This record gives sequence, structure tokens and C-alpha cells, in this order.
Amino acid sequence: MGEATWVRTLPDFDGTRVIVCSGDLDSATTEPLREALRAAERDGIRKTVLDLAAVSFADSALLNTLVQAHRRQRLVVVGPCHLQVARLFQVTGTHTLLDPVDD
Repeated sequence: MGEATWVRTLPDFDGTRVIVCSGDLDSATTEPLREALRAAERDGIRKTVLDLAAVSFADSALLNTLVQAHRRQRLVVVGPCHLQVARLFQVTGTHTLLDPVDD
């Protein structure tokens, strides 16, 4: 297990919402992220930036959450991602869909 898992939503700026995550994102811990992404959609946010730099572990639950959000809103995934998270994106091919950037 990594550090404590949390999801924080920063104040909106010019139609953009930033969501920052930390720790392990798996089937037991992704619900706060799902809700934050749903809230951005409900609030009519034009672009959601998801900072995964402090996420130390992720599994298919995170991938499912991100793919679903990508279908509903403009989602930008930023890091740099932890090696395990970057590898998950690479192995599953989701790096081409989500196109994570390092800053």
C-alpha cells in the first residue's frame, strides 16, 4: 500500500476544473474520483484536468472511470505518472486515448 488516498477538487478557473488525486486508486477507492468527475460534467465545466502525479497504484477501476469520463467531457490527464500507472496505461493501450502529459 502507498500513501493515503484522497481526491481534491481545486477552485475552477476560466471554465477549467482541476482534480488532484493521491495514493492508490482501485475498485475500493475510485468512487470519490467518479463523483468529482460527474460533478464537473453536471456543472458544465468545459475542461477537466486530472492530476495523477501523486497516484502510486491504479487498476482497471481507474481505467474504467477515466474512459467513461473521457466519453462525456474534455478530460486532460497530467502527471508525471508513477511508473506503475504509466505502465498500466501502456499495457492496456489507454495511453493513446487518454494521452497523459507530464505537466
